[in-house]
Amino acid sequence: MGLGWSTHTGVTPGGVGAMERMDAPSLRELAALAARDDNARDVLLARVRDMALRYSRVRLGRFGAEDTAQDVAQEVCMAVVTALPTYQERGLPFEAFVYTITSRKLADAQRAAMRGPSPVADVPDGPDDGPSPESVAVMRDDAATAMALMQQLPGQQREILTLRVAVGMSTDETAAALGMSAGAIRVAQHRALTRLRAMIAEAGAGDVA
Repeated sequence: MGLGWSTHTGVTPGGVGAMERMDAPSLRELAALAARDDNARDVLLARVRDMALRYSRVRLGRFGAEDTAQDVAQEVCMAVVTALPTYQERGLPFEAFVYTITSRKLADAQRAAMRGPSPVADVPDGPDDGPSPESVAVMRDDAATAMALMQQLPGQQREILTLRVAVGMSTDETAAALGMSAGAIRVAQHRALTRLRAMIAEAGAGDVA
């Protein structure tokens, strides 16, 4: 017995296509169905991979490691599949669970990258879908400059922008993932965007000069 919604997801290697519909089930709902419904499991993994890949590209961009980002996303999917039979919801969004796994896999990948030969720096993909027009405007003024300048932000602010803008997590999901309140996320995001906008303006003025 399949799910009560279209099984055509438009899944491609680079995204989840039609799964961005307003009536698409949440990751939490898909996780609950995945144990007994193969279609739900496949759609869940496609969305998990997309989320992990976006996050990994931003975090690993300075290493120029697209292949590593792809590998991390695949490892996250494998970890999720392994955990699903014993996964228990504890009131947190499933996105927070995926974020925790991805962070651990990325930490391993970054340590390995630092131990190995240093690749030529590459510019990561710009953010796809921001949580607000303001975030999109700031981050897309100059994607390459914005991504580089983000490294100068305090770690917490940088992580919030990565999750909210690059990954597309909601305020509540980001709050759950980072162990903060939604209000604190909004305040920190506003401060981060304000600072990032100022740094982009300063960089532009320097180029003109």
